[in-house]
Amino acid sequence: MSLTAPTPTASLDFSSVRNHHEATVFKAVIETAPQFPGISNRAELLIDVACVALNRLPPRYIRHEADFAFFLTDRERANAELAVSEAVEYAFGFIQARTAMRARR
Repeated sequence: MSLTAPTPTASLDFSSVRNHHEATVFKAVIETAPQFPGISNRAELLIDVACVALNRLPPRYIRHEADFAFFLTDRERANAELAVSEAVEYAFGFIQARTAMRARR
């Protein structure tokens, strides 16, 4: 009799795991972009903005959006929305400043 448990790792698919903030940040970047004309027409900079914003937020990994929403209180949801908004605003300012510094060189 074998005492080792079967290892199901060969069939594991982690592709459904994602950071809850990604979709919200991506949407906020697109909605905020028109306020930053020096960035809004440059896809690579908008992607950088999203990365900076995501790095300012705590990761919240989920598999299904409904799972995450079920466990949030209204206050937590409002705080998360505010945090995303602040992170995106910061990220636009950061990328805009870095772009201006590079242009001066």
